[in-house]
Amino acid sequence: MTDSQLITLDLDACFQHLRHEKIGRIAVVHEEFPLVVPVNYRFVEAAQRNWVALRTRAGNLIDRASPRVAFEIDGIDDTHRRGWSVLVRGTLLPVDEDAADFKEQFDTDTWLSTDRDTWLVIEPFSISGRALEPGTAWPFSADAYL
Repeated sequence: MTDSQLITLDLDACFQHLRHEKIGRIAVVHEEFPLVVPVNYRFVEAAQRNWVALRTRAGNLIDRASPRVAFEIDGIDDTHRRGWSVLVRGTLLPVDEDAADFKEQFDTDTWLSTDRDTWLVIEPFSISGRALEPGTAWPFSADAYL
């Protein structure tokens, strides 16, 4: 086998992954240490602006987090030893529920609907991604036929 390759994803590929997935992880600082929490999300594209929208319970850890956050999604194919990851770094902001088309644009289809009525968005200042592609097998290697 030749070496695997780590490639940088362009912004369009990152957007494709963000549009397709529904679960990610938000990273916040809690009690002076990083904490990563899984969340449902929706990638919102409107008027040349992009946000990662999520719902949470009022007053919980995410709602009280400092505005500087990171958000990650990824996909892993263990069988073929490949995968990808998209990282969004940005500012966590509350959403005005009275804004026009609010529910249509920001509803995240949460798995836990109970008490999840606080709406937040991450306004990105950086979106980046990487993918790991497996190396190619040598045509006469026994591994190429397994």
